[in-house]
Amino acid sequence: MKRVFGLVEIVFDIFYFISATIIGLILILGSEDYSFKFLSGIMALILVFGDFFHLIPRIKVIIKGNEERYRKSLGRGKQITSITMTIFYLILWHIGIIVFQPTKIFFLTSVLYILAFIRIYLCFLKQNKWEERRSPVRPAILRNIPFLLQGLMVAALFFLFRNNIQELKYIWLALLLSFAFYIPVVLFVNKNPKIGMLMIPKTFTYLWLMIMFM
Repeated sequence: MKRVFGLVEIVFDIFYFISATIIGLILILGSEDYSFKFLSGIMALILVFGDFFHLIPRIKVIIKGNEERYRKSLGRGKQITSITMTIFYLILWHIGIIVFQPTKIFFLTSVLYILAFIRIYLCFLKQNKWEERRSPVRPAILRNIPFLLQGLMVAALFFLFRNNIQELKYIWLALLLSFAFYIPVVLFVNKNPKIGMLMIPKTFTYLWLMIMFM
């Protein structure tokens, strides 16, 4: 059964890499100028770039079965992914500003950048123990609090203007669903590793999000 789940994860990861990369390139090459579609393509490729450092070691572990050999690369991959995801939400926020052109947004943008700075700073603290098999829960919760606040701010922006552009109507829902799948992993994956499978539907929400920009 464990091997079956492993093979499913490999197939899904490859599917995700190929799909997200294609979507990103289509958005970049299909944009006539530096519009929100171009920025959306950059956002998609940053997402793939960050996940590459985490998922490739995961695939190697599944294939070769020697987790300790890749412990360092697995940990650094998680750290890099955490940082690029933070940048992902900054870009998504600016896409919302470009598309919806809200007024008096400078203060909220500043707050979002402060949250991003705090999140990235927390990701570099040694207390995270990225290279351990089961990283401590408390640092994971702390570094994900500003990340969650970032996500809620971006989701709120797209929710408030959801009827302005039909194609982007459900961006907010995709974001909320992604956190609904992600939060149980942060809290309980050490107690029950199978909860980590929730990262698959979480990833699907990001693919759905990117498709909405096409």
